Amino acid sequence: MPGGLVALALGGFGIGLTEFLIAGLLPQVASSFAVSEAAAGWLISGYALSVAVGAIVLTAATARLPRKWILVGLVALFVVGNLLSAIAPNYPVMLLGRIVAALCHGSFFGIGSLVARSLVAPERKSRAVALMFAGLTVANVLGVPFGALVGERWGWRAAFWAVTGIGVLALAGIVALVPDRAGQPGPSAATGRADQVPADGLRTQFRAFRSWQVWLTLVATALGYGGMFGAFSYIAYTFTEVGGFSSGDVAWLLMVYGVGLVVGNLIGGRAADRDRDRALVLALFGLAVTLGAFGLLAGSATASVILVFLMGLFGFAGVPGMITRVTDFAHGAALAASANVSASNIGNALGAWLGGLAITAGLGYTAPLYVGAGIVLVSVIVMVVAARMAGNPIARAGARVTAGD
Repeated sequence: MPGGLVALALGGFGIGLTEFLIAGLLPQVASSFAVSEAAAGWLISGYALSVAVGAIVLTAATARLPRKWILVGLVALFVVGNLLSAIAPNYPVMLLGRIVAALCHGSFFGIGSLVARSLVAPERKSRAVALMFAGLTVANVLGVPFGALVGERWGWRAAFWAVTGIGVLALAGIVALVPDRAGQPGPSAATGRADQVPADGLRTQFRAFRSWQVWLTLVATALGYGGMFGAFSYIAYTFTEVGGFSSGDVAWLLMVYGVGLVVGNLIGGRAADRDRDRALVLALFGLAVTLGAFGLLAGSATASVILVFLMGLFGFAGVPGMITRVTDFAHGAALAASANVSASNIGNALGAWLGGLAITAGLGYTAPLYVGAGIVLVSVIVMVVAARMAGNPIARAGARVTAGD
Protein backbone atom coordinates (compact mmCIF):
# COMPACT_ATOMS: atom_id res chain seq x y z
CA MET A 1 0.00 0.00 0.00
CA PRO A 2 1.46 3.42 -0.91
CA GLY A 3 2.48 5.43 2.11
CA GLY A 4 0.52 8.39 0.77
CA LEU A 5 -2.70 6.39 1.10
CA VAL A 6 -1.93 5.70 4.76
CA ALA A 7 -1.45 9.43 5.35
CA LEU A 8 -4.74 10.22 3.61
CA ALA A 9 -6.55 7.55 5.65
CA LEU A 10 -5.10 9.03 8.86
CA GLY A 11 -6.38 12.45 7.81
CA GLY A 12 -9.80 10.94 7.12
CA PHE A 13 -9.72 9.27 10.53
CA GLY A 14 -9.00 12.55 12.27
CA ILE A 15 -11.71 14.41 10.36
CA GLY A 16 -14.17 11.60 11.08
CA LEU A 17 -13.36 11.73 14.80
CA THR A 18 -13.99 15.47 14.82
CA GLU A 19 -17.39 14.94 13.26
CA PHE A 20 -18.56 12.08 15.48
CA LEU A 21 -16.93 12.49 18.90
CA ILE A 22 -18.91 15.61 19.79
CA ALA A 23 -22.07 13.51 20.24
CA GLY A 24 -20.54 11.80 23.26
CA LEU A 25 -19.24 15.10 24.68
CA LEU A 26 -22.26 17.33 24.17
CA PRO A 27 -23.59 17.20 27.77
CA GLN A 28 -20.15 18.08 29.16
CA VAL A 29 -19.65 20.93 26.70
CA ALA A 30 -23.12 22.34 27.36
CA SER A 31 -22.49 22.24 31.11
CA SER A 32 -19.02 23.76 30.78
CA PHE A 33 -20.27 26.78 28.84
CA ALA A 34 -23.66 26.97 30.62
CA VAL A 35 -25.66 26.76 27.38
CA SER A 36 -28.85 24.87 26.61
CA GLU A 37 -28.97 21.50 24.89
CA ALA A 38 -30.42 23.20 21.80
CA ALA A 39 -27.55 25.69 21.65
CA ALA A 40 -25.01 22.90 22.13
CA GLY A 41 -26.68 21.06 19.26
CA TRP A 42 -25.38 23.73 16.91
CA LEU A 43 -21.92 22.24 17.43
CA ILE A 44 -23.27 19.31 15.37
CA SER A 45 -25.65 21.00 12.92
CA GLY A 46 -23.33 23.97 12.39
CA TYR A 47 -20.58 21.51 11.52
CA ALA A 48 -22.78 19.73 8.96
CA LEU A 49 -23.81 22.99 7.26
CA SER A 50 -20.19 24.14 7.11
CA VAL A 51 -19.19 20.84 5.46
CA ALA A 52 -21.68 21.39 2.64
CA VAL A 53 -20.59 25.01 2.08
CA GLY A 54 -16.86 24.44 2.49
CA ALA A 55 -16.80 21.54 0.03
CA ILE A 56 -17.80 23.82 -2.84
CA VAL A 57 -16.29 27.15 -1.80
CA LEU A 58 -12.80 25.93 -0.86
CA THR A 59 -12.53 23.57 -3.82
CA ALA A 60 -13.51 26.37 -6.22
CA ALA A 61 -11.16 28.85 -4.55
CA THR A 62 -8.15 26.51 -4.81
CA ALA A 63 -8.85 25.15 -8.31
CA ARG A 64 -5.47 26.15 -9.78
CA LEU A 65 -3.28 25.09 -6.86
CA PRO A 66 -1.33 21.79 -6.66
CA ARG A 67 -3.62 19.22 -5.07
CA LYS A 68 -1.07 17.87 -2.60
CA TRP A 69 -0.57 21.32 -1.13
CA ILE A 70 -4.29 22.00 -1.09
CA LEU A 71 -4.60 18.92 1.14
CA VAL A 72 -1.78 20.21 3.34
CA GLY A 73 -3.62 23.52 3.72
CA LEU A 74 -6.92 21.77 4.45
CA VAL A 75 -5.40 19.60 7.17
CA ALA A 76 -3.70 22.68 8.64
CA LEU A 77 -7.16 24.32 8.76
CA PHE A 78 -8.45 21.20 10.50
CA VAL A 79 -5.67 21.43 13.11
CA VAL A 80 -6.41 25.12 13.75
CA GLY A 81 -10.15 24.43 14.14
CA ASN A 82 -9.63 21.66 16.67
CA LEU A 83 -7.02 23.68 18.53
CA LEU A 84 -9.57 26.49 18.84
CA SER A 85 -12.09 24.00 20.24
CA ALA A 86 -9.53 22.62 22.71
CA ILE A 87 -8.66 26.04 24.16
CA ALA A 88 -12.06 27.75 23.67
CA PRO A 89 -12.75 30.12 26.60
CA ASN A 90 -16.45 30.42 25.69
CA TYR A 91 -19.18 28.93 23.53
CA PRO A 92 -18.81 31.29 20.51
CA VAL A 93 -15.12 30.38 20.16
CA MET A 94 -16.00 26.69 20.49
CA LEU A 95 -18.58 27.04 17.70
CA LEU A 96 -16.04 28.93 15.57
CA GLY A 97 -13.56 26.10 16.03
CA ARG A 98 -16.16 23.58 14.89
CA ILE A 99 -16.96 25.65 11.80
CA VAL A 100 -13.29 26.13 10.90
CA ALA A 101 -12.61 22.39 11.25
CA ALA A 102 -15.71 21.54 9.19
CA LEU A 103 -14.72 23.76 6.26
CA CYS A 104 -11.95 21.34 5.31
CA HIS A 105 -14.10 18.20 5.49
CA GLY A 106 -15.77 18.10 2.07
CA SER A 107 -12.80 19.39 0.11
CA PHE A 108 -10.43 16.97 1.85
CA PHE A 109 -12.46 13.93 0.81
CA GLY A 110 -13.22 15.34 -2.64
CA ILE A 111 -9.66 16.32 -3.56
CA GLY A 112 -8.19 13.48 -1.51
CA SER A 113 -10.12 10.95 -3.60
CA LEU A 114 -8.43 12.31 -6.76
CA VAL A 115 -5.03 12.11 -5.10
CA ALA A 116 -5.70 8.60 -3.76
CA ARG A 117 -6.71 7.18 -7.14
CA SER A 118 -3.58 8.68 -8.75
CA LEU A 119 -1.35 6.68 -6.38
CA VAL A 120 -2.40 3.31 -7.81
CA ALA A 121 -3.01 1.69 -11.18
CA PRO A 122 -6.32 2.75 -12.84
CA GLU A 123 -7.91 -0.67 -12.31
CA ARG A 124 -7.49 -0.23 -8.52
CA LYS A 125 -8.81 3.34 -8.24
CA SER A 126 -12.03 2.51 -6.36
CA ARG A 127 -10.10 0.39 -3.87
CA ALA A 128 -7.71 3.29 -3.31
CA VAL A 129 -10.62 5.62 -2.59
CA ALA A 130 -12.08 2.98 -0.25
CA LEU A 131 -8.79 2.82 1.66
CA MET A 132 -8.79 6.59 2.09
CA PHE A 133 -12.39 6.45 3.36
CA ALA A 134 -11.47 3.59 5.70
CA GLY A 135 -10.24 6.22 8.15
CA LEU A 136 -13.66 7.87 8.14
CA THR A 137 -15.54 4.59 8.61
CA VAL A 138 -13.29 3.50 11.51
CA ALA A 139 -13.85 6.93 13.07
CA ASN A 140 -17.59 6.29 12.81
CA VAL A 141 -17.12 3.16 14.91
CA LEU A 142 -14.79 4.75 17.45
CA GLY A 143 -15.81 8.42 17.45
CA VAL A 144 -18.64 8.47 20.00
CA PRO A 145 -17.11 5.96 22.46
CA PHE A 146 -13.68 7.65 22.07
CA GLY A 147 -15.15 11.05 22.90
CA ALA A 148 -17.16 9.70 25.81
CA LEU A 149 -14.21 7.72 27.27
CA VAL A 150 -11.62 10.51 26.97
CA GLY A 151 -14.11 13.12 28.12
CA GLU A 152 -15.07 11.10 31.20
CA ARG A 153 -11.47 10.41 32.19
CA TRP A 154 -9.67 13.65 31.28
CA GLY A 155 -12.37 16.13 30.31
CA TRP A 156 -13.85 17.10 26.94
CA ARG A 157 -10.93 19.38 26.03
CA ALA A 158 -8.56 16.40 26.08
CA ALA A 159 -10.53 14.79 23.25
CA PHE A 160 -9.96 17.83 21.03
CA TRP A 161 -6.28 17.95 21.98
CA ALA A 162 -6.01 14.29 20.92
CA VAL A 163 -7.68 15.00 17.57
CA THR A 164 -5.39 18.01 17.07
CA GLY A 165 -2.42 15.68 17.54
CA ILE A 166 -3.82 13.24 14.97
CA GLY A 167 -4.18 16.15 12.57
CA VAL A 168 -0.52 17.12 13.05
CA LEU A 169 0.56 13.52 12.31
CA ALA A 170 -1.61 13.42 9.18
CA LEU A 171 -0.20 16.75 8.05
CA ALA A 172 3.37 15.49 8.41
CA GLY A 173 2.47 12.24 6.62
CA ILE A 174 0.93 14.01 3.64
CA VAL A 175 3.92 16.34 3.32
CA ALA A 176 6.39 13.44 3.49
CA LEU A 177 4.58 10.60 1.70
CA VAL A 178 2.29 12.06 -0.98
CA PRO A 179 4.13 12.81 -4.26
CA ASP A 180 4.14 16.47 -5.29
CA ARG A 181 2.17 15.85 -8.51
CA ALA A 182 -0.27 13.32 -7.06
CA GLY A 183 -3.77 13.94 -8.32
CA GLN A 184 -2.66 16.53 -10.84
CA PRO A 185 -3.97 16.40 -14.42
CA GLY A 186 -1.53 14.40 -16.48
CA PRO A 187 0.49 11.25 -15.77
CA SER A 188 -0.61 9.08 -12.85
CA ALA A 189 1.86 8.85 -9.97
CA ALA A 190 1.53 5.05 -10.11
CA THR A 191 1.59 4.33 -13.83
CA GLY A 192 3.07 7.35 -15.57
CA ARG A 193 0.02 7.36 -17.86
CA ALA A 194 -2.48 10.19 -18.04
CA ASP A 195 -5.90 9.04 -16.93
CA GLN A 196 -7.45 12.51 -16.68
CA VAL A 197 -7.84 15.47 -19.02
CA PRO A 198 -6.76 18.86 -17.68
CA ALA A 199 -9.25 20.09 -15.11
CA ASP A 200 -7.59 23.25 -13.81
CA GLY A 201 -9.39 26.58 -13.67
CA LEU A 202 -12.91 27.40 -12.58
CA ARG A 203 -14.33 27.50 -16.10
CA THR A 204 -13.15 23.97 -16.81
CA GLN A 205 -14.27 22.83 -13.36
CA PHE A 206 -17.80 24.10 -13.92
CA ARG A 207 -17.88 22.73 -17.47
CA ALA A 208 -17.83 19.25 -15.98
CA PHE A 209 -21.37 19.86 -14.71
CA ARG A 210 -22.68 19.88 -18.29
CA SER A 211 -22.54 16.10 -18.17
CA TRP A 212 -25.84 14.38 -17.38
CA GLN A 213 -23.85 11.52 -15.88
CA VAL A 214 -22.33 13.86 -13.29
CA TRP A 215 -25.77 15.13 -12.26
CA LEU A 216 -27.34 11.67 -12.19
CA THR A 217 -24.52 10.40 -9.99
CA LEU A 218 -24.90 13.35 -7.61
CA VAL A 219 -28.66 12.75 -7.38
CA ALA A 220 -28.14 9.02 -6.76
CA THR A 221 -25.59 9.88 -4.05
CA ALA A 222 -27.93 12.35 -2.33
CA LEU A 223 -30.87 9.94 -2.39
CA GLY A 224 -28.82 6.91 -1.32
CA TYR A 225 -27.32 8.78 1.62
CA GLY A 226 -30.63 10.46 2.38
CA GLY A 227 -32.44 7.15 2.69
CA MET A 228 -29.83 5.63 4.95
CA PHE A 229 -29.34 8.61 7.25
CA GLY A 230 -33.05 9.37 7.33
CA ALA A 231 -33.44 5.98 8.97
CA PHE A 232 -30.21 6.21 10.99
CA SER A 233 -31.13 9.58 12.54
CA TYR A 234 -33.94 7.92 14.53
CA ILE A 235 -32.46 4.45 14.93
CA ALA A 236 -31.97 4.84 18.70
CA TYR A 237 -35.73 5.30 19.09
CA THR A 238 -36.34 2.25 16.90
CA PHE A 239 -34.04 0.17 19.11
CA THR A 240 -35.52 1.27 22.42
CA GLU A 241 -39.18 1.88 21.57
CA VAL A 242 -39.71 -0.99 19.10
CA GLY A 243 -36.90 -3.48 19.60
CA GLY A 244 -37.03 -3.50 23.38
CA PHE A 245 -33.35 -2.63 23.87
CA SER A 246 -32.27 -0.51 26.82
CA SER A 247 -30.72 2.91 26.29
CA GLY A 248 -27.42 1.42 27.40
CA ASP A 249 -27.51 -1.01 24.46
CA VAL A 250 -27.59 1.74 21.86
CA ALA A 251 -23.83 2.42 21.98
CA TRP A 252 -22.80 -1.13 21.07
CA LEU A 253 -25.56 -1.40 18.47
CA LEU A 254 -24.18 1.74 16.80
CA MET A 255 -20.75 0.12 16.83
CA VAL A 256 -22.26 -2.88 14.97
CA TYR A 257 -23.54 -0.38 12.40
CA GLY A 258 -20.07 1.19 12.22
CA VAL A 259 -18.42 -2.19 11.62
CA GLY A 260 -20.87 -2.64 8.74
CA LEU A 261 -19.67 0.70 7.31
CA VAL A 262 -16.03 -0.44 7.43
CA VAL A 263 -16.77 -3.80 5.77
CA GLY A 264 -19.11 -2.29 3.17
CA ASN A 265 -16.58 0.39 2.23
CA LEU A 266 -13.83 -2.18 1.53
CA ILE A 267 -16.11 -4.63 -0.30
CA GLY A 268 -17.65 -1.79 -2.31
CA GLY A 269 -14.25 -0.55 -3.47
CA ARG A 270 -13.28 -3.99 -4.79
CA ALA A 271 -16.67 -4.56 -6.43
CA ALA A 272 -16.61 -1.14 -8.13
CA ASP A 273 -13.22 -1.89 -9.69
CA ARG A 274 -14.74 -5.00 -11.32
CA ASP A 275 -18.10 -3.64 -12.54
CA ARG A 276 -18.86 -0.26 -11.04
CA ASP A 277 -22.41 0.44 -12.20
CA ARG A 278 -23.60 -3.07 -11.40
CA ALA A 279 -21.99 -2.81 -7.95
CA LEU A 280 -23.69 0.54 -7.29
CA VAL A 281 -27.14 -0.71 -8.34
CA LEU A 282 -26.77 -3.83 -6.19
CA ALA A 283 -25.55 -1.83 -3.18
CA LEU A 284 -28.47 0.60 -3.39
CA PHE A 285 -31.00 -2.17 -3.95
CA GLY A 286 -29.55 -4.14 -1.04
CA LEU A 287 -29.89 -1.05 1.16
CA ALA A 288 -33.53 -0.52 0.15
CA VAL A 289 -34.37 -4.16 0.91
CA THR A 290 -32.51 -4.00 4.23
CA LEU A 291 -34.36 -0.87 5.37
CA GLY A 292 -37.73 -2.35 4.38
CA ALA A 293 -36.96 -5.62 6.17
CA PHE A 294 -35.75 -3.68 9.22
CA GLY A 295 -39.09 -1.90 9.38
CA LEU A 296 -40.90 -5.24 9.36
CA LEU A 297 -38.60 -7.02 11.83
CA ALA A 298 -37.60 -4.20 14.19
CA GLY A 299 -39.42 -5.93 17.05
CA SER A 300 -36.92 -8.80 16.93
CA ALA A 301 -33.68 -8.18 18.79
CA THR A 302 -31.72 -10.71 16.75
CA ALA A 303 -33.00 -9.39 13.44
CA SER A 304 -32.23 -5.81 14.52
CA VAL A 305 -28.57 -6.63 15.17
CA ILE A 306 -28.17 -8.35 11.80
CA LEU A 307 -30.06 -5.68 9.88
CA VAL A 308 -28.27 -2.69 11.42
CA PHE A 309 -24.98 -4.32 10.35
CA LEU A 310 -26.33 -4.82 6.81
CA MET A 311 -27.62 -1.25 6.83
CA GLY A 312 -24.08 0.00 7.38
CA LEU A 313 -22.62 -2.48 4.89
CA PHE A 314 -24.93 -1.66 1.97
CA GLY A 315 -25.08 2.02 2.95
CA PHE A 316 -21.34 2.57 2.50
CA ALA A 317 -20.66 -0.02 -0.19
CA GLY A 318 -21.56 2.51 -2.86
CA VAL A 319 -19.34 5.36 -1.61
CA PRO A 320 -16.05 4.53 -3.40
CA GLY A 321 -17.83 3.77 -6.68
CA MET A 322 -19.95 6.93 -6.56
CA ILE A 323 -16.89 9.11 -6.09
CA THR A 324 -14.85 7.48 -8.86
CA ARG A 325 -17.92 7.56 -11.12
CA VAL A 326 -18.56 11.26 -10.70
CA THR A 327 -14.87 12.13 -11.11
CA ASP A 328 -14.53 9.91 -14.20
CA PHE A 329 -17.43 11.63 -15.96
CA ALA A 330 -16.18 15.00 -14.71
CA HIS A 331 -12.72 14.12 -16.08
CA GLY A 332 -10.93 14.73 -12.82
CA ALA A 333 -12.64 18.01 -11.88
CA ALA A 334 -12.07 18.42 -8.15
CA LEU A 335 -15.21 20.51 -7.84
CA ALA A 336 -17.34 17.53 -8.94
CA ALA A 337 -15.66 15.28 -6.35
CA SER A 338 -16.36 17.81 -3.60
CA ALA A 339 -19.91 18.31 -4.89
CA ASN A 340 -20.42 14.59 -4.28
CA VAL A 341 -19.63 15.15 -0.59
CA SER A 342 -22.01 18.12 -0.50
CA ALA A 343 -24.70 16.02 -2.18
CA SER A 344 -24.39 13.39 0.54
CA ASN A 345 -24.79 16.03 3.27
CA ILE A 346 -27.82 17.54 1.51
CA GLY A 347 -29.26 14.03 1.30
CA ASN A 348 -28.61 13.52 5.01
CA ALA A 349 -30.59 16.65 5.86
CA LEU A 350 -33.44 15.72 3.50
CA GLY A 351 -33.71 12.16 4.82
CA ALA A 352 -33.65 13.24 8.47
CA TRP A 353 -36.36 15.84 7.77
CA LEU A 354 -38.65 13.37 5.98
CA GLY A 355 -38.09 10.73 8.66
CA GLY A 356 -38.99 13.28 11.33
CA LEU A 357 -42.14 14.24 9.46
CA ALA A 358 -43.21 10.58 9.40
CA ILE A 359 -42.77 10.28 13.18
CA THR A 360 -44.58 13.58 13.77
CA ALA A 361 -47.46 12.29 11.64
CA GLY A 362 -47.89 9.48 14.16
CA LEU A 363 -46.61 6.68 11.93
CA GLY A 364 -44.34 5.27 14.62
CA TYR A 365 -40.62 4.75 15.08
CA THR A 366 -40.32 2.27 12.21
CA ALA A 367 -41.64 4.89 9.77
CA PRO A 368 -38.19 6.42 9.04
CA LEU A 369 -37.02 2.97 7.91
CA TYR A 370 -39.84 2.73 5.37
CA VAL A 371 -39.32 6.35 4.29
CA GLY A 372 -35.61 5.59 3.87
CA ALA A 373 -36.36 2.48 1.82
CA GLY A 374 -38.58 4.54 -0.49
CA ILE A 375 -35.93 7.23 -0.96
CA VAL A 376 -33.27 4.64 -1.75
CA LEU A 377 -35.55 2.91 -4.28
CA VAL A 378 -35.72 6.21 -6.17
CA SER A 379 -31.92 6.26 -6.05
CA VAL A 380 -31.88 2.75 -7.57
CA ILE A 381 -34.03 3.99 -10.47
CA VAL A 382 -31.73 7.00 -11.02
CA MET A 383 -28.68 4.74 -10.99
CA VAL A 384 -30.24 2.28 -13.45
CA VAL A 385 -31.04 5.17 -15.81
CA ALA A 386 -27.48 6.49 -15.48
CA ALA A 387 -26.01 3.03 -16.13
CA ARG A 388 -28.17 2.54 -19.22
CA MET A 389 -27.16 5.94 -20.58
CA ALA A 390 -23.50 5.24 -19.91
CA GLY A 391 -23.80 1.91 -21.72
CA ASN A 392 -25.01 3.69 -24.85
CA PRO A 393 -22.06 4.72 -27.07
CA ILE A 394 -23.95 7.85 -28.17
CA ALA A 395 -24.64 8.87 -24.57
CA ARG A 396 -21.03 8.13 -23.63
CA ALA A 397 -19.72 10.27 -26.45
CA GLY A 398 -22.09 13.07 -25.44
CA ALA A 399 -20.79 12.93 -21.88
CA ARG A 400 -17.23 13.38 -23.14
CA VAL A 401 -18.14 16.32 -25.36
CA THR A 402 -20.12 18.16 -22.69
CA ALA A 403 -17.33 17.67 -20.16
CA GLY A 404 -14.88 19.33 -22.52
CA ASP A 405 -12.89 16.31 -23.67
